[in-house]
Amino acid sequence: MAVEVQQVDQIPNVDLAFTKVDLWEVVPHDNDPVVISLITTGRRVYRVLVDQASSADMMFLTTFNQLQLSTDQLRPYTRCLYGFAGDEVEVRGHIELRTTFMDGVSSCTTNIRYLVFNAPSAYNILLGGPALNRLGAVPSTRHMKMKLLPLVIEIK
Repeated sequence: MAVEVQQVDQIPNVDLAFTKVDLWEVVPHDNDPVVISLITTGRRVYRVLVDQASSADMMFLTTFNQLQLSTDQLRPYTRCLYGFAGDEVEVRGHIELRTTFMDGVSSCTTNIRYLVFNAPSAYNILLGGPALNRLGAVPSTRHMKMKLLPLVIEIK
């Protein structure tokens, strides 16, 4: 079942909650981040960090290249982006890609605008506030999952 999400207005008035049942399959962890996979350009991308503190959705240049995307698809990005240490990060541009989130039964597809930048990382994509808000997504580090609307889709 695929559900197309285009605007926040379309998200139904549904409560998202985490319960004790959501903890059943969770292996005890020591403050690990929520890391998921998603599908974009017809390929599954692993090691996607759900980063609520990020003000942008970001794709690392190595991931951009591995997806065999053309630099001709990049649109200019003129603002500055700063890393954790306050240093400026080289942004190559931005690209809008259809992105699908699946939980094995249901899926949700939306367009996400990724800033493509060149920096080393253990992750392929940082999913930030813009995508999380657009999806009506709620991540929980305690439960090691993210729930999103319009149907309640659990991504572990």
